[in-house]
Amino acid sequence: MKVPDSEAVDTPQIWLGLFMVTLATLMYEILLTRIFSVTMWYHFAFVAISVAMFGMTVGAIIVYLLPNYFSLERAPYHLALSSLLFAISIVVSFMTHLSTPFIVSRSLVGLYSIALNYAVISVPFIFSGICVCLALTKFPQQVSKLYAADLAGAAVGCILLIYTMDITDGPTAVIVVAFLASLGTIFFAGSTGAWKLRRFAILCGLSFAAFAVLNTVLASHQRSLLPLMWVRGVLESPLLYEKWNSFSRISVFDGSKEPVGWGLSSTYPSDRKARQLNLRIDANAGTVLTAFNSMQDLEHLKYDVTNLAYYLKKDSRVLVIGVGGGRDILSALIFGQQSVLGVEINNNILDAINREFGDFTQHLDRNQKVTFVNDEARSYIARQQDKFDIIQVSLIDTYAATAAGAFVLSENSLYTVEAWKIFLEHLRPNGIVTFSRWYRRENPGEVYRLTALASTSLMQLGIENPRNHIVMVRNMPPPSTYFDWGVGTILVQNAPFSDEALNSIEAVSRSMQFDVVLSPRFALDSTFATLAEGKDLDTFTAQFPLNIAPPTDDNPFFFQMLRLRDIFKKELRERGDINSNLKAVFVLGSLLIVIGGLTFLCIIGPLIATTDRASLRGALPLMVFFACIGLGFMFVEISQLQRLIIFLGHPTYGLSVVLFSLLIASGLGSYTTQNVSNPRITVSAMIRLFLLIGALIIFGTLTPYAIKGFQGSTTMVRILVSIGILLPLGFFMGMAFPLGMKIASTKSSSLTPWLWGINGATSVCASVLAVAIAMTASISTSFWTGVACYIVAPIAFLWASSGIGILATVPQKVKASFYKEAA
Repeated sequence: MKVPDSEAVDTPQIWLGLFMVTLATLMYEILLTRIFSVTMWYHFAFVAISVAMFGMTVGAIIVYLLPNYFSLERAPYHLALSSLLFAISIVVSFMTHLSTPFIVSRSLVGLYSIALNYAVISVPFIFSGICVCLALTKFPQQVSKLYAADLAGAAVGCILLIYTMDITDGPTAVIVVAFLASLGTIFFAGSTGAWKLRRFAILCGLSFAAFAVLNTVLASHQRSLLPLMWVRGVLESPLLYEKWNSFSRISVFDGSKEPVGWGLSSTYPSDRKARQLNLRIDANAGTVLTAFNSMQDLEHLKYDVTNLAYYLKKDSRVLVIGVGGGRDILSALIFGQQSVLGVEINNNILDAINREFGDFTQHLDRNQKVTFVNDEARSYIARQQDKFDIIQVSLIDTYAATAAGAFVLSENSLYTVEAWKIFLEHLRPNGIVTFSRWYRRENPGEVYRLTALASTSLMQLGIENPRNHIVMVRNMPPPSTYFDWGVGTILVQNAPFSDEALNSIEAVSRSMQFDVVLSPRFALDSTFATLAEGKDLDTFTAQFPLNIAPPTDDNPFFFQMLRLRDIFKKELRERGDINSNLKAVFVLGSLLIVIGGLTFLCIIGPLIATTDRASLRGALPLMVFFACIGLGFMFVEISQLQRLIIFLGHPTYGLSVVLFSLLIASGLGSYTTQNVSNPRITVSAMIRLFLLIGALIIFGTLTPYAIKGFQGSTTMVRILVSIGILLPLGFFMGMAFPLGMKIASTKSSSLTPWLWGINGATSVCASVLAVAIAMTASISTSFWTGVACYIVAPIAFLWASSGIGILATVPQKVKASFYKEAA
């Protein structure tokens, strides 16, 4: 085995090995959020990111606590060994997860189920953490290049995952990731001469590759060797069809013979049948494929409250947002509308409707009245010059983790004031925007919020009396039934509703046994009336038990109506309409507590366990510096993911553009610090850190204007704008870590694994805190919190520099000015 130079390791094998390990790590990290969104409830998928990052932090702490075992001389060998264990444990831990039911209950069994799943999943990331920590801390003279390779690997992993998921399914993609990790072992082993380890890695890699190819072929024929056995703790139903992509998994299975209607009238004859298949998106969101041979097959759609707008508008141009199984497309056809344009973000759903089950649905794409578009609806509409008579959105949810990393719980860019203004501006005269949401009889929180959203949007468009433009109708099950959920449909018109239109709505509602709960003539309760009138709305919503304030692009959490501060209020916990909110916020709150405690242990535990007390002198400023840049980087990254996904209009673009741009630019920034060394390190570092702060301030100030100015541009223009504003930011952000490592290695090289662990642990904290801050305040607040962390970082860096004698050659006047500023 080769012994490395004590000062530098500068071989392509080391760079390529680290590149492949970080590539595989980020791919697996993001892939798990996609898989967990199916095997678990969507809000548990969010935890995957924190578990992955924390596992890597534990790996760094292990390196710190075992300095004699992880010595410099054996570092190349341990790089190869840990990367191989990373590859193998990916497969073993994932197979264990697939075979273990995920039970969610308030019991010891439920808690054990959650803990077991996440403990098993964290194991590969511990080995990845050991590998990355060794690479970045054992060779301080090459840390800039190595960190650049680290970030470049992560950046390429973002892109590669998208293409991998277009080719194969989720479980097979895990095997692909294991194959890529084994390539890292081959490169590492080549640098150290560990030929037995290299041969074994080659054998594992070939096995993983062969299985991935075989299972990809089998999965394309719906015969995968790695089927999902458990979905949300229950056995998966037999499937007719399954297809994955980077932001969803759709499955089709046999459906009920009873006509499915979200708000089907009780007057519909109960003896009528319909041929339907169920289509499920991830584990929660569902729709139906309907056999369509004649208009008689669609008669039930005339009895659904979601289609109320069609009784007011004849021969209309219709735009449907969220095609799903094609139900709303069929609704426009049964009402004889002039044309219908269906905008669907998920190309796999369109393929299922028109290709895989085209004979069943009669190939709706061939109907002369029907046009399908694969795009994100909001950005697509913003770019259009055409206008429509009806824009329909029926029960579009966000119960899935996006491929952008599941950093959010329930955001949706369709339910914001800015989005509704776009919709209203794209209506013809007397056009209608119609949204349908679930309606709980006693506590209709979602439809209250819809009403607030409608009135605020109308007022911002210059309409003084929004209530004249709003109608809400509900369909509820009989009071005697156990089920207390119905469907509410809101109609928002860009002109006041005429008496003729109101009379028609009331007549249809009587015949169908629907209830008009809000109109210019009537309000079921004072809450509806106050929200529709729009007066003193901020004061009213602030005092309301639930958060029913109209969401904005800066706080796009429509479905999250439970404020974090209210999670322990008994009266709210007993409400049935916020069960999913309670689960999501409970997970987030629990994470804040657990991750905070674990981070504290990661910082304090190694200090207690270490025997080399002398190395700890002067460690406090270094600890503050690495904590600040860990917090700052993640706050900035997550806030821009949340913000630019809305701007770019697609979760895949968020992954490929935002993460790739930030990471690749950070890698370039890191590489530029390679030649920064003593005695110039402090002056050079301070200049770069202050440039970073300036770039952050400029970015935070100008980005909202750039987004507003280019929101109606083509996709390519919006991508270029996003890249243009992210590259300078990432470039300067990438400099902080290698500069910190250089100064830390000058102080004490034994401290560097612990400091890397602190950086990782605080990043874990920030991944949770960023969501909590965005939900409680805004995305902008989360971003500026990150800026504040970066403002503290140069002060801590200067403090650390002054204590280790590397300012000796700096001019006295320069030192005095730095000290004065730090003070």
